[in-house]
Amino acid sequence: MAIRHGKTIATAESCTGGWIGKALTEIPGSSSAYMGGFITYSDEAKTNLLGIPKPLIKANGAVSTPVAQAMALGAMTNMLTDIAVSVTGIAGPDGGTDAKPVGTMCFGLSTPDSITEHHEYFENKGRDYIRMQSVVFALELLLKTLKI
Repeated sequence: MAIRHGKTIATAESCTGGWIGKALTEIPGSSSAYMGGFITYSDEAKTNLLGIPKPLIKANGAVSTPVAQAMALGAMTNMLTDIAVSVTGIAGPDGGTDAKPVGTMCFGLSTPDSITEHHEYFENKGRDYIRMQSVVFALELLLKTLKI
């Protein structure tokens, strides 16, 4: 669909570790639309590769919608694409808190016209389940954007 619309895509992933990019590159010819992605698992990588200010991460936490938005914008800006999707979250089995339990995922979607945020909670049915649900959600965000 991106190729049909003449759009290019970038990704910025934390907890999914590149699974969104993998899913996109499973499609033959996807290199015409998918320019690449960033796996920014650490806060340092988010700052160094995507230009996310340390104070933004400190104020909101790496798992937050403001950071997800900044990740998407950083990916779109650095890769010079039309669209970028991002995800940061807590896939478990550890790392959750009462405020942000395991399964908390934050997504960002950046286009030249807008930057949106999405906060989702996926039931804690294990790390792989949460990560896969996050990949599906991110791909659905891209599809919805491309259908506009």
